[in-house]
Amino acid sequence: MAHAAPTAHRRHGWQSSDMGHLSRSAYARPLLLGLVYGVWAAFIQRQTGPVDAGNVFYGILCGALFAAVVFGLARIGPRLKREAHAAAYGVFAGIAAGYLHSLTNSSVLRATVIGLFVGLGVGGAAFYRYYTREP
Repeated sequence: MAHAAPTAHRRHGWQSSDMGHLSRSAYARPLLLGLVYGVWAAFIQRQTGPVDAGNVFYGILCGALFAAVVFGLARIGPRLKREAHAAAYGVFAGIAAGYLHSLTNSSVLRATVIGLFVGLGVGGAAFYRYYTREP
């Protein structure tokens, strides 16, 4: 009956047993999200003016920072408790959305409120996901 023993579910991406091995999606998702965020930030910062080298550099910088943080959260997040893991994603999403909104030259208060609501929504959704899929 040893063949009927339950096995633990393996998670995709980073595993403690294979420290150096990451799947392609572990690199592709952060890069794709960083590309979208960088283009969006550069588009907002351009403010209907012509595209110049400063806008391109700004988009690349914002996208690279965003992708690095998403990659870091994907690597470190599974080691955290579900509350801290969800809070980390919520805080990051709130900061990212608030920063994008601040580029539109609206008030700081409005950008803060937008970031707060986005962060609460993402944190709540992440907590629900981690809570319901706990092994």
